Amino acid sequence: MKCASAARAGLTAVAVLAMLAVSGCREDDAGLPPASPSGQASGPASPTPAAERSGPRTLVDAPRAGGLDKLTGDGALTDVPVDPGEMRDGMTLVTGNYGKPGGQGAPVLFEGVDHVPEDTNERREHLFRGMLEYIQWDPELGQPEARPVEPGPLGGSVECLLASLSEDGNVVCGWADEGTAAVALFEDSTPADAGKLFVEMRGDLER
Repeated sequence: MKCASAARAGLTAVAVLAMLAVSGCREDDAGLPPASPSGQASGPASPTPAAERSGPRTLVDAPRAGGLDKLTGDGALTDVPVDPGEMRDGMTLVTGNYGKPGGQGAPVLFEGVDHVPEDTNERREHLFRGMLEYIQWDPELGQPEARPVEPGPLGGSVECLLASLSEDGNVVCGWADEGTAAVALFEDSTPADAGKLFVEMRGDLER
């Protein structure tokens, strides 16, 4: 009789275990976090480190910009053609004529400043006005409208304006970013061509 009772008890235990296996009930289902593919419990995701912001950029007196050479000798600038605005300690003024090798075509006049203490858009507007005075633009013809240009990898804002009554002529382009502002004069050009070259030159003039 004792053997029969033990046998029935064993069969009952086997039946209970079989039911638990069919129902999918496991000991680790009771409030434990799911296992990761490596077999370890997954924890909270690590926060992504924030990208470090670079400081204000500076301008460099580049000997070559956008495929154009800085002119020396008779083609070099002898003075500052455009009033750069108030210059304070720590600011750098960069000017230059840049031309194609062999002296083909009119040179590109560049002028820019870095470590600008005020809104760089305001400094760019100042440089725009100075460049229009330099080419003796007649104010009675109206104010040329500056249009945005794709700024390229350096970001910020790039604009070009056509100071001509025809579809080509004098084009003035300027950029403004966190700490620098600059303009350049492209003679006998179009806003599209001047804007593209200006962005290429910027890549060599700004660091």
